Amino acid sequence: MERQPVVFDKFKSIDTLIFDVDGVWTNGDLLITEDGGLLRTMNTKDGYAGVKAVKAGYQLIVISGGTSKGVEDRLRKLGMSEVHIGVQDKMALFNDMVAAGKINPGTSLFVGDDLPDFDVLKAVYLSCCPADAVPELLDECEYISPYEGGKGCVRDIIERVMRSQDKW
Repeated sequence: MERQPVVFDKFKSIDTLIFDVDGVWTNGDLLITEDGGLLRTMNTKDGYAGVKAVKAGYQLIVISGGTSKGVEDRLRKLGMSEVHIGVQDKMALFNDMVAAGKINPGTSLFVGDDLPDFDVLKAVYLSCCPADAVPELLDECEYISPYEGGKGCVRDIIERVMRSQDKW
């Protein structure tokens, strides 16, 4: 892919990493329990990279349509202060956060995997997705991780940002 070398330069300007959850931090699968509960799995290497990024001073934000107290607790334990779940209009929340000075689109990347992420991907400096994102996002994103959601995609993107700034 020709666009990838240019994208690598963009990693150097990132200070805020914004993520969807299902299909990015998770593989998108849901295990449904007999009582109707929904279980997800997350990759520990993705979690390690998240902790390392927060400790290095990066802002990590989650904007997700899914709702899970367990997912929210896990992400907060990794050090994220901005965890927004059950968001029906991601772009509206993104715009509110920009207006409040919490996000600078010019130094932010967003990682999404499906159509509800499309507008936010177009509003940030660097749009990213996992290898198994829907075709519309694969066509739009500047950086496509070689890893699938829940299988190292988050680690890959965080590590690329931090390595490009000699912080890994």
